Amino acid sequence: MPVIESDCIILKSYGLSEADRIVVFFTRDHGLVRGVAKGAKRLKSKFGSSIEPFSESSVSYFQKDAVELVSIQSADLRRASFDIASRPEFLQRFAYLSELLIIFSQPHDPNETLYRMVRSCIETASDKDASLEAIGVYFEAWLLRLSGFMPDWKSCGNCGRALDAGVQLGYISDLHLVCANCLHLPNARELSASAFAAYSATQRTTPADFAAKYAGDPTELRELSSIFKRIIERAIGRPVPLEMSLDAGAFTG
Repeated sequence: MPVIESDCIILKSYGLSEADRIVVFFTRDHGLVRGVAKGAKRLKSKFGSSIEPFSESSVSYFQKDAVELVSIQSADLRRASFDIASRPEFLQRFAYLSELLIIFSQPHDPNETLYRMVRSCIETASDKDASLEAIGVYFEAWLLRLSGFMPDWKSCGNCGRALDAGVQLGYISDLHLVCANCLHLPNARELSASAFAAYSATQRTTPADFAAKYAGDPTELRELSSIFKRIIERAIGRPVPLEMSLDAGAFTG
């Protein structure tokens, strides 16, 4: 049973017994992993702050066949999250985003692009002046795209015509976009040009640049996020709260 080592981002940690904790972490090389950190709740635990949510750590663990929970042997802290994790608004926003990541990620399925996106979003949010709302929309857009649930927003979902920024667009009940010529459809609703421009920006900029550009007026962000949440609801088969759904206490356990 070889030891597996990988860099990771800690997503969630909660008590298992008097002394142990379950840790959910997203690794660069092996995707989403759940494991047991034995003795992590003890005062002199060898894990310390290396398994706190949103920390970046290098973990070593054993994985047995047909056993869901791996056995975490060690975790070395690479980047602490003390400053950002002390901000309630950050915890609330990223608790929600982390839950989405857990829902949409298949266990032990590596996705380095997704890993780098998550890491970059957390780094951007470490700036206390960064727009958490913009980072959240960026995160939702890329999570949906990389998990395969984002509709094709490059062409009209009705006639197939290529969509261009700056022109009138809409979306239909399956949340595909439609061009101006197809806005007559009975179930079509208009999408603002600024919201479509914001979506396009998520696909070609970094989280930091996107957050800086859309830190002011959140109207287009909320328009986009409401559509993303409808796509998420269709994908997971249950409602998603419009506001952040987990408080810090429920998240950290």
